[in-house]
Amino acid sequence: MTARPYGRTVTALLPLLSGLGTGLALIVAIGVQNTYLLRLAVSARLRVVTVAVVVCAVSDAVLILAGVLGVGVVVERFPVALVVIRFVGAAFLVTYGVLAARRALRPSGDALRVDEAAIDEAAVDEAAVDRRATQDGPIGAHEPGRPTALDATTAPSRVAERTRTAPPGRRQDAHDVTMRVAVVTMLVFTWANPHVYLDTLVFLGSVGNQQGVDDRWWWTAGAVLASCLWFGAIGFGGRLLRPLFAKPLTWRVFDGLVAVVMLGFGAALALGA
Repeated sequence: MTARPYGRTVTALLPLLSGLGTGLALIVAIGVQNTYLLRLAVSARLRVVTVAVVVCAVSDAVLILAGVLGVGVVVERFPVALVVIRFVGAAFLVTYGVLAARRALRPSGDALRVDEAAIDEAAVDEAAVDRRATQDGPIGAHEPGRPTALDATTAPSRVAERTRTAPPGRRQDAHDVTMRVAVVTMLVFTWANPHVYLDTLVFLGSVGNQQGVDDRWWWTAGAVLASCLWFGAIGFGGRLLRPLFAKPLTWRVFDGLVAVVMLGFGAALALGA
């Protein structure tokens, strides 16, 4: 009696792990999507990075699920659509690659920007707090709405919150990628790439359907989990590299690599490779 639940667990676990391994083998590579997500991870706000990770993971999940449901057959029957997508994606990649190359060859400014207005504001607040603290006496003896000595600990944190790692040549208030730009760019990188349809929709869909009627859904769950883990690792793990990107040279090297990746993939798409 006890062997049956264990047997069902093993039966479900094997296709799940198989889908996870296949998904990671296909997605763990240097590509335009991963490169742009890493750039967001080290330069954009956390909420922007979170939305970008969700866009990547959901896009992959939709493509994998559609492939398992048989939509990949429709894509194979309309090769003209892939040709249009190929040239649109190539143009976008080449443009982005040229901009990255320009940033790498002609950098300006510092990598670490501080909001000077925020510093002045915090300094004024801190000075006011010091004056109030000497006048009001012990902590806790104050009128409602008036700062105390305890508030003095919050002033330095305000300065820290306004300090971020920014790409060279950009002001702090202009550097942060807006939510709309990040989402639109990521959607183009994801959906304007014909290899996404061939690899994720057609290939993973066909492999998933080979798992059998019951096991294919466990396999699909494993492939979707692989996408979530990988994009989450890049988006949130990449933020650990922020101290490294405080150096202008790091941004130059990174933008140079971005240019190589984007131009390489753009040329490959344009030539039909």
